[in-house]
Amino acid sequence: MKQSVYNPAQSGLRLKIACFVSGSGTNYHQIALKNPDHDYVVFTNRPGCRGVEIARQNRHEVIEFSHVPYLRDVRRQFGPGKVPRNCPEREAYDREVSRLIEERLQQPPDLICLAGYDLLTTDWLVDRYWMKILNVHPGDTTKGYAGLGWIATAKAILAGDEAVRSTLFFVDKSMDEGPVLVQSRPLEIATALTAAKAEETKGLLAGLEKIKAFSGMTFTEFMEKAGDEDRALMKMIGETVQGALKVAGDWEIYPFGVGLIATGAVAVEGREVYIHDRKMPAYGYRMDNEG
Repeated sequence: MKQSVYNPAQSGLRLKIACFVSGSGTNYHQIALKNPDHDYVVFTNRPGCRGVEIARQNRHEVIEFSHVPYLRDVRRQFGPGKVPRNCPEREAYDREVSRLIEERLQQPPDLICLAGYDLLTTDWLVDRYWMKILNVHPGDTTKGYAGLGWIATAKAILAGDEAVRSTLFFVDKSMDEGPVLVQSRPLEIATALTAAKAEETKGLLAGLEKIKAFSGMTFTEFMEKAGDEDRALMKMIGETVQGALKVAGDWEIYPFGVGLIATGAVAVEGREVYIHDRKMPAYGYRMDNEG
């Protein structure tokens, strides 16, 4: 059965939106800038980050609550980057985050926007707010281009793609594979490198042709077989493209997707996404061809 993500007829026209930030807060800033008529609370696990400054400038509610005391001991046990996603310590932290946000809003949030949030969400949080959590990824998740930062671009290059897209999706219990709401227009990789304001631009274009020699490899194979110079080159290309895609992709589709939800246009049935009762393809609504 289709379930509306947000019903303005029942809930009013103002969403209660919780934006989770850990750094610059630029995604949150774009969401709020283009969707100003909602009630925002900005949560961060990294007190004092730039996103907090932006939130205070916007006169939005701020909750600062560090994860470090919760995960310090378990990180010593498992090592950095290896803490299980659903360990009791993570769940305890998410439960307290939920309590703090709902206490501040005096209700559950209508929408949670992971806007540069650097912690994994637990299954407990997904179950509590299913269909209410959005995240953006600098790659085409329907093609399996997962991975942090520049890795998604690297996977696209190795697959032979000439362009990349950002993906806005509903967070589920997978790793960036939730139902897709919106994808950005394609950004040509060569165009992004040409437009980069860096002395290395020409070198990056030449480097892109060099890197294409590894086409057909998986990212893991590339990292195993490529030399240090080629790995560094791939990282530089990926980071440059990612920076351009953040502006041309993330900053366009995140506010757009929030706006769609605010009108009551979005519904979900299982893993199928509907906009204005129209079933979307697996890649969601594409900005360049309107679905």
